[in-house]
Amino acid sequence: MEELTALTGTVTELRFALDTFYFLMSGALVMWMAAGFAMLEAGLVRSKNTTEILTKNICLYSIACIMFLLVGYNIMYVDNVEGGIIPSLGALIGTQAEGADHSLESDFFFQVVFVATAMSIVSGAVAERMKLWSFLIFTVVLTAVIYPVEGYWTWGGGFLSEAGFSDFAGSGIVHMAGASAALAGVLLLGARKGKYGKDGEVFPIPGSNMPLATLGTFILWMGWFGFNGGSQLLLSDAENATAVGQIFLNTNAAAASGAVAALLLNKVIWGKADLTMILNGALAGLVAITADPLSPSPIFASLIGAVGGVLVVFAITTLDKIKIDDPVGAISVHGVVGFYALMVVPFSNADATFGAQLYGAFVIFAWVFAASFVVWMILKKTVGIRVSDEEEYEGVDKSDCGVEAYPEFVTLK
Repeated sequence: MEELTALTGTVTELRFALDTFYFLMSGALVMWMAAGFAMLEAGLVRSKNTTEILTKNICLYSIACIMFLLVGYNIMYVDNVEGGIIPSLGALIGTQAEGADHSLESDFFFQVVFVATAMSIVSGAVAERMKLWSFLIFTVVLTAVIYPVEGYWTWGGGFLSEAGFSDFAGSGIVHMAGASAALAGVLLLGARKGKYGKDGEVFPIPGSNMPLATLGTFILWMGWFGFNGGSQLLLSDAENATAVGQIFLNTNAAAASGAVAALLLNKVIWGKADLTMILNGALAGLVAITADPLSPSPIFASLIGAVGGVLVVFAITTLDKIKIDDPVGAISVHGVVGFYALMVVPFSNADATFGAQLYGAFVIFAWVFAASFVVWMILKKTVGIRVSDEEEYEGVDKSDCGVEAYPEFVTLK
């Protein structure tokens, strides 16, 4: 009997160690997505703004880690009422629960990289004309309060979770939330100079480095296996290991289908293979499958991704027509497709309902957009959020960072 008890204890410890390790490695993959966002955005902005966009990405990740450690994780997960609206207002990450499947610290690490992902979405949408320090102040508020509150309502066991809202890995909670914050900022910020004509013309502003943008997309694609696969939370038994395999398969299929669908649509409409649209098609496929990468069959997952790839092309062109300037297509990829992802879940998951999905999407958008709009407005009225016309013309690398990303192109006097 004692030998059996000892064996059971050893197996329990091994499973705890394996699940903790899997959680940490999944978090490391998601952390690597920060590099993907940095490369993607650096490739899709003009060379005169590259250093600043890279500075924003390294700083927003660092700020997110600090603020989520100090207060955000506690707001989202610690000592909250089941089905509630108002979260606890404590600090730090609490203590390890009895019988947990993995360590508390690994859970925090996995969650904090998701917060940084949401903020990275904002970075690309407001690129090339927002003040660096205003952006960083907003980062503090979103990662400390705005995101954790809606995170409590959903993953933290709040009222949206109780209402039956389903979002496996965060198409709404992370991606649509980030896009909602970005939209609020873009509306107050306005378009880049020269983007739109007086008679409704749209003038493309090409990015500076397509190899970097492509590299960034591949890094994001790779990181997404941790994003979706890690959200299964466990790996140490046959059922969960099989589920993780299914999630990886579906995630990859959706991304590939999104890229191909965008390619074909571009060929039909414009007769060209627009690389930027193909890249966004792949990312749209990834966002589309993130709300539920486990339930669909591989074929249905491919279809979900393909529709996302088509949808993002029309979303990007539509936003341009109504003069919402998003240099990297973040609002379309993460917002429009994020909403679509939530609404397609009930087609493959019998536990989800369209009513609960629509309710959750509305609440997340309303909260994040409204709260972000207020913060952006306060910043606009106080320190300002937009650089001067001269700074925008010369590039924010000079005014905000004092360092050129490509100094060999600078004329020395």
